[in-house]
Amino acid sequence: MDASHVTAAVAETHRVLGPHTDADWSVPAGPLEWSCRETAAHIAHDLLAYASQLAAAPADGYLPLDLTVRPEATPADILRTVTACGTLLSSALTTTAPTTRAWHWGPCDPTGFAAMGVAELLLHTHDITQGLALPWTPPTTLTSLVLARLFPDAPEGAPTPVLLWCTGRATLPDHPRRASWTWQAARV
Repeated sequence: MDASHVTAAVAETHRVLGPHTDADWSVPAGPLEWSCRETAAHIAHDLLAYASQLAAAPADGYLPLDLTVRPEATPADILRTVTACGTLLSSALTTTAPTTRAWHWGPCDPTGFAAMGVAELLLHTHDITQGLALPWTPPTTLTSLVLARLFPDAPEGAPTPVLLWCTGRATLPDHPRRASWTWQAARV
């Protein structure tokens, strides 16, 4: 995975959520305890964190930074922040050598950070659309790439439902619903 996939996922998030910024984003985001607003801010935070990790390439932990979205920020403001942070991640991916490793629960290569960025965008956009009662599922082209990079032991099946199952958001036939999960971004 690379910068183009992050850019595509940011565009999809904006396409899906942009027309609905006048909705009530204080409602829970699908199965999450966060509101839709908090979930969108979380997306931006993680995209910025991934870009920062790549830029600094720490080997043993996370940089001591957080993104704070101001209380007066509207959903439209937060979506612009998601776009800005996604663009920063795409830029970091474009300028980072493939051999670079940065901390994410171990040494993670740029493809892992790209996959995590796309996963955050798709999964949390899905959560927000559930909260806002919008019909949408993450696109197969991107979910298949996320599965291949972050969930190599995922069961067979259509990529989008499998990704939602891998992250505890859905059920799959013959598989119990996951109560906890982790993805495998770190690589030596």
